[in-house]
Formats: sequence, C-alpha cells, structure tokens
Amino acid sequence: MALSLYDATVASFQQTLGAVAGVLERGRTFCGEKGIDLAEIVDTRLYPDMLPFRFQVVAVHHHSQGAIAGAKAGLFQPPADFGPLDYAGLQKLIADSQTALAGVSRDEVDALAGKDVTFQMRDFKIPFTAENFLFSFSLPNFYFHATTAYDILRSRGAPLGKRDFLGPLRMKSAA
Repeated sequence: MALSLYDATVASFQQTLGAVAGVLERGRTFCGEKGIDLAEIVDTRLYPDMLPFRFQVVAVHHHSQGAIAGAKAGLFQPPADFGPLDYAGLQKLIADSQTALAGVSRDEVDALAGKDVTFQMRDFKIPFTAENFLFSFSLPNFYFHATTAYDILRSRGAPLGKRDFLGPLRMKSAA
C-alpha cells in the first residue's frame, strides 16, 4: 500500500489536533480544580527566551490547517497576529482547525504533490515542493509546538500522560 500525501499529513494533523484538544480540556479542568488562572497559563513559557503557551497553540493551528492552505496557495508565511487570545480562544482555534481539515478532501491534498510552495518571512524565502514543505517543515514544527504546549501544561502540574499526547490512534478496523 502506498502512503498518500493526505494520510501522511491531514490524517496525522487530525490525530494530533484531537490530542491537543483533549490536552487543552484536561488542562482547563485541572486549572479550575486547582484555582490556577487560565490567563497565567496562556502566558506561561518553559524558558524565558521561548514563546508562550498562546503561541504554541497558534503554531499548532498554523502548521496544520495553515500548512495545507499554504501548500494550496503556493505560499506559507509565519502566523498572523491573532490578537490576545485567551484559553477559550485557543481551544476554539484548535476546534476550528479540526473542522477546516475535516473539509479537505483526499484528492485535493494528494494533487498537491510536486507543486511549488515557498516559505517566506519578510525578504527571506525557502523554495519547496508541497511534499517536502509538509514533511520537512510543517510536520516537524507542528509536532514541536504540540509537544511544547503539552509540556507547559504538564510543567504546571496538569495530569497528562503519553496517551493524552498520542490522541485517537488510527487502528486497524475489524473485518
């Protein structure tokens, strides 16, 4: 069986977006139970020179839904300023990403193979093919930021484990 571009990207994005949605909900519940202000979580950093939790979640959105949109358009740029998103706004962003990706067809993603995609930040440009952009740039960034968001919540004491990060596995269906 050949692995399609859709299976390697959209299906993987959906799995981890489901996990991130669950991690965010567990984090919200934990903070409520412990009296931790969610605004404090949104601004939490693992280290002073790292971007805060808010950015990590925005980047998860951007390197999933935004990566597919960028591959379609042939241009991917750093995420727009979403303004001061609160915790509920971050949860909505992930839900919106899941909804948007659910509306993307296998055929339209698989048709991106070989298409030119440019990453551009100001005057700096990196040329890719769609599959190289998705596999070597967006997927690694997507997992990095999902992991960092998980780690921030975990570092604050949220009761999370590997199963929470893995999300809904794509198991063999019963025949």
